[in-house]
Amino acid sequence: MDRVQRDRRWNEAARHETSAQRLDRNWSSLLQELRVVQTGVQLLTGLLLTLPFHDGFEDLRSPLRIVYLCTVSCSIGATVLLIAPIGIHRVLFRRHRLDVVVGQAHRLAYAGIVLLALTLAGVMVLIFGAVLELWAGVVAGTVTAVGIAACWLVFPLSLRIRAGSPECDDNRYGPGD
Repeated sequence: MDRVQRDRRWNEAARHETSAQRLDRNWSSLLQELRVVQTGVQLLTGLLLTLPFHDGFEDLRSPLRIVYLCTVSCSIGATVLLIAPIGIHRVLFRRHRLDVVVGQAHRLAYAGIVLLALTLAGVMVLIFGAVLELWAGVVAGTVTAVGIAACWLVFPLSLRIRAGSPECDDNRYGPGD
C-alpha cells in the first residue's frame, strides 16, 4: 500500500471524513497558506520593480545589477507560481477534479516558496552589496539562505521525522495532518 492510500485510510479512521471532505480540508488549508505568502511576495515584487526608477540605481555596480535582475526574476516567478493555483481552480471549477487542483497547487506552492527563498537571499545580497561591498552582500545572502533552509526545510523535516509515521498512533492528529 502506498503512502497516499495509507494517508486516506488514516483520515477515514481518525477523522471520519470522506475523500471529498479531506480534499476540501486540504484545499482550505493550502489557500490559507497561499494567502499569507502571496501578500508578502507581491509586496516584495512591487518594491523590486520600482528600484530601477529611483535615483542612484544607475550607480549600482554591474555585478549587483545582475543580482537585481536574477532577484526580480525569482520574485516574479514566485508571484506567478503562488497565484497559479487560483487559475487552475478557476479552470477546473465544477469539474469535480479537486484532487488535481490540490495536488498541483501543492507542487506549485513548493516551487513558489523556493523562488521566494532565492528572492529573499538576493535582496540581502543587493542591500549589503550596495551599502558595503559585494563580498558583504554574498555573505549576507548566504547567511539568509542558510537561515531560510534551516527554518523552512531542516526544522520542519526534523519535526516530521520525530513525529514518526501517522499510522503509528491513530489517536494523534492535528489540523495540518
